[in-house]
Amino acid sequence: MPTQDSPLSRNEAILTPALPQASDILAALGQAVFAWDIASDAIVWSDQAASVFPGIPAERLATGAEFAKLIEPSPSLRTAVLAQTYAVHGADGTPYRVEYGVRMSAADPVIWIEETGRWFAGADGRPVRAIGSVRINNERHARDEELTKLARLDPLTGELNRSHLIAALAEAIEETSRFRSTAAFMLVGIDHLARVNDAFGFDVADAVILDIAKRIRSRLRGGDVLGRFSGNKFGLILKNCTVDDMNVAAERFLTGIRHEVVPTKSGPVSVTASIGAVSLPRYARNTDEAVNRAHETLDAAKRRRAGSFAAWRPDAARDAQRRVNIRVTDEIVTALNERRIKLAYEPVVSAASRERAFHECLVRMDQGDGQVLLAPDIVPVAERLGLIRLVDHRVLELVVAELAAAPDICLSLNISPDTTMDPDWWAGIESLMVAHPGVAERLIVEITETVAIQDIDDVRGFVTRLKNFGSRIAIDDFGAGYTSFRNLRKLGVDIVKIDGAFVQNITHSADDRAFVQTLIDLARRLDIRTVAEWVQDEEAANMLRDWGCDYIQGRLIGLASGERPWGAPPEAVLPAAS
Repeated sequence: MPTQDSPLSRNEAILTPALPQASDILAALGQAVFAWDIASDAIVWSDQAASVFPGIPAERLATGAEFAKLIEPSPSLRTAVLAQTYAVHGADGTPYRVEYGVRMSAADPVIWIEETGRWFAGADGRPVRAIGSVRINNERHARDEELTKLARLDPLTGELNRSHLIAALAEAIEETSRFRSTAAFMLVGIDHLARVNDAFGFDVADAVILDIAKRIRSRLRGGDVLGRFSGNKFGLILKNCTVDDMNVAAERFLTGIRHEVVPTKSGPVSVTASIGAVSLPRYARNTDEAVNRAHETLDAAKRRRAGSFAAWRPDAARDAQRRVNIRVTDEIVTALNERRIKLAYEPVVSAASRERAFHECLVRMDQGDGQVLLAPDIVPVAERLGLIRLVDHRVLELVVAELAAAPDICLSLNISPDTTMDPDWWAGIESLMVAHPGVAERLIVEITETVAIQDIDDVRGFVTRLKNFGSRIAIDDFGAGYTSFRNLRKLGVDIVKIDGAFVQNITHSADDRAFVQTLIDLARRLDIRTVAEWVQDEEAANMLRDWGCDYIQGRLIGLASGERPWGAPPEAVLPAAS
């Protein structure tokens, strides 16, 4: 233990600061303390109250009742907090915390206050006394307000974001039911915004979005709601809006958007928008119905033409088709799971020798009752319902299984436009080719001419990847589209299959004869093999042979059949697509 005169004790004396007065500490922290006798309602404040509540007379702080008149958003906020906290009996009292705004009049700025303290209960358990401190909390409140704002608003446009737009829509629908009023929900979609992105960049597209938001906002009535629904879409809630009002409002918005160009740093940009709308609550009694039906009519408006408006109406035929879609979707998925997707094989032969060249594999769906659906019944529906990639994947598995089991055959399969860029399909074919060496060289993949002309560079990449496996590529239904032979050479395809719509009439139509003969001649010059589809008779077959067509298929050669010309099915069928 050091003595009083030791160096250590002298250092302690030097390092120990003098404790300021409590009033000085409160002043430095911008705080004041108080004692509130709840029974008499009198409040006694420390001297620092004047700096915490600048411009507020002392008499307005002297009682709880007078002080409450200054408090926002509710005068009863302080007393309500005391009533809501569970009483803790004892000398230490019950802790509480509350935030509120204070101002003398509506013209004055709000001072945001954080109050912390303890209240003490009387014999009946109710508050009789409180002590605590207050401090100005403007910065934190402003920060919280900004965070709340950011959570509610779209950062680009400053309008409601999607989640809060949907919440406002739910409230509007509830109001229409409660007050027997009408409203409208609109989706406004900026037409061809992707083109603006591609041509000028995302910053210019953002400028377009912001400008359109301002134009819509300037044409709304008081009480209407605007929010950003998605990248190029805005949602509008028009209250007290009849069907006739909805039509007039839609035209007002469309006119305001299309009649003036949008000024951007890259120059003026001409913009149109399309609108889909639904009347509330007549045709939509919840948010899901409102959004789905507005989306549906927006798509219909865009299909009609850019810059148009469509309103949702009941449609018995549409509803019936949807019920059919649901049923067919279930049938296709069930058939995939139960391995009832089958193949039929249509022979393709040499036009000169009639020797078998390969078989085209066509999809069939066994319905389980002896009935079989053909490709024209399955493929368009599967494409429309988003199931075609599952079907294509299963067909690939079946074709590879056949090729692996019969080393002497060559097969072709058709894939849809969606499948050409499907990473799952590519992963599937890569794993199958690795697992079954020698199969790729006997596989021909057919894509339609429509796919070939959509994006030459993408399709060329598709063709290159398949040819790297050793497979061949055929363009199906050639002649129905507008593919140039320059693009054919660029794509590097191996085979073109001439559309049967031109082939079937070559014995009767001079125009069809000239067209088909020209296609065959040009393909031969590019060293591309040709297949003529829908060959009906010997006269047509002989014409095609004499013109130099390589292969023919159709009724004359044999229609598609589920029977395998090469014998028994493979012992191990590959697993169904997941």
